[in-house]
Amino acid sequence: MTRRTGSPRVRLKPEPLWERINRLNISQNELAELADISSGYLSQLISGRKSPSPDVRRRLQAALDIGGFDELFVQEYEDE
Repeated sequence: MTRRTGSPRVRLKPEPLWERINRLNISQNELAELADISSGYLSQLISGRKSPSPDVRRRLQAALDIGGFDELFVQEYEDE
């Protein structure tokens, strides 16, 4: 049996993000502006190089009109 250790890393799921961006007909830069983050930081979130803080997660969900955490993010644990 594997045990989960430490805090989970939260990762943005790019596929649902792009689907919503396309549905809303906005650009990646417009989303960054709506979420009050830089376009470079958003790019790092999309590529998985950065993990969004709880505040950034809330702002992205609000900007994309997404209610559920699991629709846009995933928690990843390092297994022991």
